[in-house]
Amino acid sequence: MDYQKLENWQRFSQLQGLLDLSTPPKHIYYIGSLNPGIFENCVAVVGSRKMTDYGQRVVEKVIPNLLSEGKTVVSGFMYGVDQYAHQVCVERGGKTIAVLGWGISTKLSGTDLELAKKIIDSGGLMLSEWEDQKPAHWTFPSRNRIVAAMSKEVIVVEAAENSGSLITARLASNLKRKLWAVPGPITARSSRGTNQLIATGKAQMWLGQTPVSNLPKTDDPILDTLINEALTADEIARKLVIPVSEAGAKLSIFLLSGQVIEKGGKYYIADAN
Repeated sequence: MDYQKLENWQRFSQLQGLLDLSTPPKHIYYIGSLNPGIFENCVAVVGSRKMTDYGQRVVEKVIPNLLSEGKTVVSGFMYGVDQYAHQVCVERGGKTIAVLGWGISTKLSGTDLELAKKIIDSGGLMLSEWEDQKPAHWTFPSRNRIVAAMSKEVIVVEAAENSGSLITARLASNLKRKLWAVPGPITARSSRGTNQLIATGKAQMWLGQTPVSNLPKTDDPILDTLINEALTADEIARKLVIPVSEAGAKLSIFLLSGQVIEKGGKYYIADAN
């Protein structure tokens, strides 16, 4: 597949987000038919290389929602959540940008090549800041910074405690991008990172297109506890003897439903503040 260099990429208004980086890419190379409009309204969908059945179902729900809003899906073209996000996007008729952790001239084979061709044929792009760089331990975090910077929002589907997706999440937070995390079972290692992002307030819970009116509004021990005093997620967890991740997950639902508000890290009953 032939590649080209995007000359003077800084002139594209749609790529100004890359200038938010302390070290913007010196060059950008790409494969595909370039239409600057593809860089508008980009949302990154990232996650574990060890995608579970749950993660697969989440991707199948998240991607159609994004495409219905006219979003371009950005991800890192690694096996697992990243490649599946590209695949579902193409299958649903959307456009996607695959940001590579190696040089654009690297020859692909097998299923990687098949997916790359589908991305390009559907109007998407393969993109890299390098021409000849071989993949290395440091190239993937470098790729992650581009994924985060060129996106207006970042959705973390699945992430274990030490997942590389958490690097992307941290970069997105530092760049003031909207950060979402999909909650998962509190017993699942593959969801420990995402649950922690929610519990610590670093990311908002992704609930797809669930209307706020359909969220549960039953009596809950957390709400009963907050009637008496404003508390942090950690304090609630200690008082109720529950995991912080569980407290954070429920608090995110209550925030979305308008039952509680958050100020300075503490949560209040909405009508009591």
